[in-house]
Amino acid sequence: MTNKTLINGEWRDGAGAEFSSIDPSTGKEIWKGASATKADVTDAVSAARAAFTKWALTPLAERIAVMERYRDLMKRDADDLAKLISRETGKPYWETKTEAAAVAGKIDISIKSYHERTGVKETPGATTAMLRHKPHGVMAVLGPYNFPAHLANGHMVPAIIAGNTVVFKPSEQTPGPGAFIVERMVEAGVPAGVVNMVQGARETGEALTRADVNGVLFTGGAKTGLAIHKMFADRLDVILALELGGNNPLIWWDTDDVNAAAFAVVQSAFLTSGQRCTCARRLIVPEGPKGDAAIDALVKITDRLIIDQPFADPQPFMGPVISANIAEGLERAFDRLTDDDGEAIRNLSVRDEGSAFVTPGIVDVTRSGTVPDEEHFGPLLKVWRVADFDAAIERANATKFGLSAGILTDDKAKWEKFLALSRAGIVNWNRQTTGAAGSAPFGGIGASGNHRPAAYYAADYCAYPVASMEGDALLPLADDQVGVKN
Repeated sequence: MTNKTLINGEWRDGAGAEFSSIDPSTGKEIWKGASATKADVTDAVSAARAAFTKWALTPLAERIAVMERYRDLMKRDADDLAKLISRETGKPYWETKTEAAAVAGKIDISIKSYHERTGVKETPGATTAMLRHKPHGVMAVLGPYNFPAHLANGHMVPAIIAGNTVVFKPSEQTPGPGAFIVERMVEAGVPAGVVNMVQGARETGEALTRADVNGVLFTGGAKTGLAIHKMFADRLDVILALELGGNNPLIWWDTDDVNAAAFAVVQSAFLTSGQRCTCARRLIVPEGPKGDAAIDALVKITDRLIIDQPFADPQPFMGPVISANIAEGLERAFDRLTDDDGEAIRNLSVRDEGSAFVTPGIVDVTRSGTVPDEEHFGPLLKVWRVADFDAAIERANATKFGLSAGILTDDKAKWEKFLALSRAGIVNWNRQTTGAAGSAPFGGIGASGNHRPAAYYAADYCAYPVASMEGDALLPLADDQVGVKN
């Protein structure tokens, strides 16, 4: 795993300050490298610009063949990638193995998506109508820390297949997995300049988004996404694909199997230590005995969750959050909710001083004064109790976000009503809110994105449609052409 930048096929040291990444489960440094400066970023974008023409003219079959070689390398090295992700994020090894597999799996999905979403279409006739798709140019890809390989890979692979060139900046908290996948792309034969990588923190990211790029593909927090959106308000020439977070609701209403429903809540709220953008942040239950029984079952299962280091035996359900600072911030957020008349059902607390391990927190905010409509990116679940099902839907939609939503119920009619009235890009029934298919679009509305969903629909923002009217020869001028004298 390199600690260098990749510019025009050359691995070189960044010219900026050194930074490092820390294993959140141990506090030990596991990666150190130099940041890319503004000049480094300019060089990377220039290299991508210079490589674009040749890559766009490369036949699609050849571009796909390069990505298929990359797929095979990622299958070969999947276990090494999984272990690296676990060390850098603290996620359990069982979970990072699924992420590593998804990296390889994305290639075949992206090839199929490209053909289905952006393929060539011909309508023959005296004049042939053609629909083709063309690449935008240089795409800036900004990766997140929670899925440092899979989510960045999900932008880069469709972009490369479509004929774009890429400058990729991994999250400064997880630089290792990003470098790992780029190394395999180079090994697979991606030409110099087609993929470039710059490491660094906010300054590097700002330099990249302000550079001469044709698109910005970003997965991350809503505040950063909004700042990027504002940055390009007067740049109609730059395509933005923003996959942001959510204050996601989960309704629990009339289920016979209370324990199964409780575990679905746990998977929704606490999987990946609550660090998935689709995690449930708000649980909505009925007032009275049914709601009390649901919460009791939820607490009992939450108490049984194993929280440990990523390679522990037995394997944990969840590991630490990404850093001790984030853990401390989550603890403060929980305290603010309880200080504002929220009732602590299960305390969220940092396990040890200076640790990134936190216990999952559950707080009843039904009688709170002001509950901010914000995403707490960690294992913090807010509970609302409502009088009836209409109030449950109203509460679910009481957010500026719209990424994921779910309902746990045995009543199909309630599911159909919720599906019709809910406002989110991912809406699940009797499944966790964190469940999503790679063969489907992934994204949200409102503050959760800009109507450019990723996953299967990434092909849509990596190429633009071109309509053509075509003929092998010019149409002759008719003797009786309207408006033309004989």
